[in-house]
Amino acid sequence: MTVLKSAHRLTIIAASCLALGANAADNLLSRDALFGDDLPTVSAPAKDTSPGIKGFVQFEAARTTSNPEHWSKLRTRAELGSSGKLGDGFKWKLGARLGYDAAYSINDYYPADVERNQRYNVELRENYLDYSTGNWDFRFGKQHVVWGEMVGLFFADVVSARDLREFILPEFDQMRTPQWAARAEYFADDFHAELLWIPVASYDNIGKPGSEFYPMPTAQNVRYLPETRPERNADNMNYGLRLSTLKNGWDISGFYYRSTDISQTFYRQFDGPTIVYQARHDRIHQYGSTLSKDFGDVVLKAEGVYTTGRSFSVQDLADSDGVVRQNTLDWAIGLDFTLPAESRFNAQLFQRRYSNYNATQIPDKEENGYSLLFNSKFINNWEAQAIFISSFNRNDWLLRPRLAWNFERNWRLLVGADIFKGPPSGLFGRYDQQDRIYSEVRYSF
Repeated sequence: MTVLKSAHRLTIIAASCLALGANAADNLLSRDALFGDDLPTVSAPAKDTSPGIKGFVQFEAARTTSNPEHWSKLRTRAELGSSGKLGDGFKWKLGARLGYDAAYSINDYYPADVERNQRYNVELRENYLDYSTGNWDFRFGKQHVVWGEMVGLFFADVVSARDLREFILPEFDQMRTPQWAARAEYFADDFHAELLWIPVASYDNIGKPGSEFYPMPTAQNVRYLPETRPERNADNMNYGLRLSTLKNGWDISGFYYRSTDISQTFYRQFDGPTIVYQARHDRIHQYGSTLSKDFGDVVLKAEGVYTTGRSFSVQDLADSDGVVRQNTLDWAIGLDFTLPAESRFNAQLFQRRYSNYNATQIPDKEENGYSLLFNSKFINNWEAQAIFISSFNRNDWLLRPRLAWNFERNWRLLVGADIFKGPPSGLFGRYDQQDRIYSEVRYSF
């Protein structure tokens, strides 16, 4: 049965492709149906299964090239974890993350609230207890629940919250915030069922107004009230069911998820000439499906999510709270090509469609886009990669070239750039002044 479970899980994660959701300035944080799993990373050292503490220490530097040019990140981060067995059928895992960003100590570019929010970081990562018996696996505690496997951006990965203080630029395993959850999984032949209950949910971390990648504009006549987080009661518990099967090489799944949205909606009011916004979380339903098929050197992947109950911003000044409730369908389909010389090419199309469109919304009724990625390894442990993500509806895009070098065992050097272009209301154009170059040195142990 252990072999059966492992084989089924391997087939689930075998395929990958790129995705993006194109929004304009409305509800810009509602990206659980828009973005997917992380970009391909450079080769990591083989896993060591011996007991003890494992993790990494890394230093990250980024310099924003807009006027005024400034250091936007000088962060030292350590992530530590350990795991083991308690007895027959029982396993455990503990993890934590520590970080300090000197960029918020050496300059006065950012507001005080931003400095306090981003200078230090201490958080629990995955901390859970596993129990296996027969066809059943149970997991209790703080854990990642990944229902979507798109490369680059999130679509069906609707459960895990994310640290969005750097938008979608960090590696996605670093962005995801584990949820306190109870999960039961059942395996039988080519069938897999998953039941999920989250009594106390985590939500996206968007930082404070005035930070580098805050999703809403700062201006003299704009004020932000503190974010309203849902009360910890039975009405705000999250739960879901996911079913999947593997038939003739086709890996197909479907899920239902009832939750208080991990993403923020900015509700609006007026205080004289001042526009006042407050981030809140809507109660939503999500119905989703994923499929993948390996055709040898080409992998097909697709995901779709239908969401009801989420609100979106409108430009109608007569609207009392500045938002309207919409139903949306987000889908993506992509192909991943394995090329000669340890290279790969990824291409994807995506769309968000509003089923009860309001003419005062900023985005179009159908928001369409595409993404392209090329990745290649070459001599002496070097790897080059570039990803381009763009809207079809407007000139709104993100370009991310990077170069990685595994220069010693367990050591990695990374250099790259993040380039934004588009109108101020665009998903990427709103960060047109946040172009940056960056580097990272990581030691894994």
